[in-house]
Amino acid sequence: MFRKILIANRGEIACRVIKSARRMGIGTVAIHSEADARALHVQMADEAHLIGPAPAAQSYISIDRVMQAVRASGAEAVHPGYGFLSENPRFAAALAEAGVAFIGPPTSAVEAMGDKITSKRIAQEAGVNTVPGHMGLIADADEAVRIAGGIGYPVMIKASAGGGGKGMRIAWSDQEAREGFQASKNEAAASFGDDRIFIEKFVDQPRHIEIQVLADKHGNCVYLHERECSIQRRNQKVVEEAPSPFLDEATRKAMGEQACALARAVGYESAGTVEFIVDGQRNFYFLEMNTRLQVEHPVTELVTGLDLVELMIRVAAGEPLPFRQEDIPLNGWAIESRLYAEDPYRKFLPSTGRLTRYRPPAEGRERDTVVRNDTGVYEGGEISRFYDPMIAKLCTWAPTREAAIDAMSQALDSFEVEGIGHNLPFLSAVMEHPRFRSGNITTAFIAEEWPEGFKGVTLPPEELRRVAAAAVAMHRVAEIRRARIGGRLDHHERQVGSDWVVSLNGDTLRASILAEPGGADVTFEDGTLIRVEGPWTPGRTLAQLTVDGRPLVMKVDKATGGFRLRTRGADLRVHVRTPREAELAALMPEKLPPDTSKSLLCPMPGLLTRLLVNEGDEVEEGQALATIEAMKMENTLKAERTGRVSKVRAAEGETLAVDQVILDFA
Repeated sequence: MFRKILIANRGEIACRVIKSARRMGIGTVAIHSEADARALHVQMADEAHLIGPAPAAQSYISIDRVMQAVRASGAEAVHPGYGFLSENPRFAAALAEAGVAFIGPPTSAVEAMGDKITSKRIAQEAGVNTVPGHMGLIADADEAVRIAGGIGYPVMIKASAGGGGKGMRIAWSDQEAREGFQASKNEAAASFGDDRIFIEKFVDQPRHIEIQVLADKHGNCVYLHERECSIQRRNQKVVEEAPSPFLDEATRKAMGEQACALARAVGYESAGTVEFIVDGQRNFYFLEMNTRLQVEHPVTELVTGLDLVELMIRVAAGEPLPFRQEDIPLNGWAIESRLYAEDPYRKFLPSTGRLTRYRPPAEGRERDTVVRNDTGVYEGGEISRFYDPMIAKLCTWAPTREAAIDAMSQALDSFEVEGIGHNLPFLSAVMEHPRFRSGNITTAFIAEEWPEGFKGVTLPPEELRRVAAAAVAMHRVAEIRRARIGGRLDHHERQVGSDWVVSLNGDTLRASILAEPGGADVTFEDGTLIRVEGPWTPGRTLAQLTVDGRPLVMKVDKATGGFRLRTRGADLRVHVRTPREAELAALMPEKLPPDTSKSLLCPMPGLLTRLLVNEGDEVEEGQALATIEAMKMENTLKAERTGRVSKVRAAEGETLAVDQVILDFA
């Protein structure tokens, strides 16, 4: 077995690999850019090496710089994680030349499967079902339009190298094919250093289901069942689960056997994933093979009880697989939610800054549920604009899918993140959506259910009533504390009133409260009585209560006359006032937000890479105005209406802040 391995990656996956290596008694080496000098994976590893400046091209995807760290550390093996150099055959070859083990498949398999065009040809030869498409490389946008028209819209424009949703666009017309080709090419070059593009038919209403395979150096290959990854936004997975709620045993077996056939065809070793697109009749088609550990591997670990990282290390060290296909269990259900540093209220644009609060729910097993959080950040750390916006993977396991989703909803409510924009509210909205809970999902789920973008969650009336009751009980506790501190109350006498008016979500509810040591009864004016129990005290940022006999977990921030309460994806400003205070509050004028309709604002921190208009230009609705690059993604800003550019306030190459003005319109 290896004595020391280097992890050629960063963030949560580097931390994940370190954890398994540590359990195996193996020393670990971290690499880091200048931006990651204080990163969590650097702190966790036994030693760390600086490899270059913040941009990934000058650090994490520079083979020369990573190899310098490998030689300097004396590492006997390298785990590449995912992304960066994980599917780069030149990196695997460089390690082989240096006599260092690559904790992954052979170079030949990386080269064959890492290129999506080559992998599709091999899959066809191995008898694997494939999607119709153009197998050759595409020279320019004109050729892309011709090919797309020949295949028939819609089409998927994809980067030949890499994965993770980078360099992928769906085109429904010639114009979208032309724009998508160039955008995919740019993203592929920036993310993988390889701008080759190909096109294939986009299967409408598809499900994205993948098979986890594992092979050793002794000819053994097994599949570890499937993962459903259909909840995607812009081809980037958001929620994954294992198993799929759609597959039957016969389809699972057929997909698994085809996945292993493909692995054997390329002499595969280590963990890998064969991705399929599945239609409504359970017909499945090969998409690609990822020759690496997948982001969503924890859900497979939770339902099989296997440690995939440990198995990858053991395979790389020459050990045979310790089980056969029939030995692999499929136990219960697991859900993974990807926590991204992005603002769902701003069309999911990346967010950067300091994590002023980062407090995940407690990990471990409690009764029949398990909570796991794979992360690479910590409270007080910085989220950089240079890397992928995913900062954690929250996972839950339970005996059934419904119980796993319920556990995830509660875990998301318990997850405290402040200082940056994040997608926790959106993840909660997905968990509570009836269509998701039914399992009737496709890769178009997000686009179909939130066609105008995410605007937040409106809780149903019965849930709002529960929140209102909790707010009354919490406000009473806070008032008693204030009265004691102010010397107006002693422990023998409670002069805090029992009648309150609660305002939330545009509704005003009158309520009275009767409290005793075990909890409080809140009665509304229509006679509804709700029992509130729980040990919340003023100043605590998380309230874990039992309301009307059911758990209610809320993130709590103090606000004048009440609270800001966040639960199940809803963000509520809740005011609790005496009846007289409520009368006076109704007379207060509403403060209007400033008018920014005549300016183009930067929606995220990022680099202004292209400015496509000049002062005096007339612009049409939908016209591209500027391009912002952030977290390896290229974002085009378009005009929302017809107008004329009156002033340009930013220049190409300038780093912009959120809401910084780029252009003014007349």
